[in-house]
Amino acid sequence: MTTFVSLISGSSGNASLISDGHTRLLIDCGMSGIKLKEALSAIDVAPESIDALLLTHDHIDHVKGAGVVSRRYNIPVYATAGTHAVMDAGKIADENIKIIKDKDAFEIGSIGVTPFAIPHDAKEPVGFTFTVGNEKYSIATDIGKMTRDILESIAGSKNVLLESNHDVEMLRTGSYPFPLKQRILGDFGHLSNENAAKTALYLVQNGTKHIMLGHLSKENNRPEIAMLETYNLLSASGVDVGKDVTLQVADRYKVTSF
Repeated sequence: MTTFVSLISGSSGNASLISDGHTRLLIDCGMSGIKLKEALSAIDVAPESIDALLLTHDHIDHVKGAGVVSRRYNIPVYATAGTHAVMDAGKIADENIKIIKDKDAFEIGSIGVTPFAIPHDAKEPVGFTFTVGNEKYSIATDIGKMTRDILESIAGSKNVLLESNHDVEMLRTGSYPFPLKQRILGDFGHLSNENAAKTALYLVQNGTKHIMLGHLSKENNRPEIAMLETYNLLSASGVDVGKDVTLQVADRYKVTSF
């Protein structure tokens, strides 16, 4: 049985886990080693049983605990050369530095992994698709704009953790300084609720059964707003939410399971 969960999700920290019961992969570690251990204990997973840590990009809300966790539990860290070069996560043993590339598929234990490039203001950022048996799972967050390449990469996934970062009007009228607003709204920023909804519709039309909206902004979004935006578009397009697809929002501070 496949376990695919968000451990934490949001501007303050991100981490997810996928496991088929034999191989356990941690995706991002934007939390302390202590917090990670607490989150994993909620799903009865010991941190020393993690087979690998995969990083989407170098921002602190994704790599905060990566170095500590790798050193403490001797876990290999898979990331692009760009991410490894610039991330601030402390020393990682040479033998645990694993370089990955866009579209170069590989296997870790019994799980297949394919990175795909994403437009974000980081050095060589990627999202991931995972193959467990005959089923595909995807993580697609920190995306400035949705591209055809990303859509093709995640199409056909059974479960998708999809960014729904901000409500555009909340962001525009909020307290963030203008340069930060421009960064978030730009092509290398974050995916809005509106664009997440359009992506969710495409995914459902291509076989996705479970969508978890994640990486919500604490200041410029609300779970109910993100959920409603996607729910309304799906419903207006003839999708029976709850029957054709399940829709939920990842909790900012605790484990959320599909």
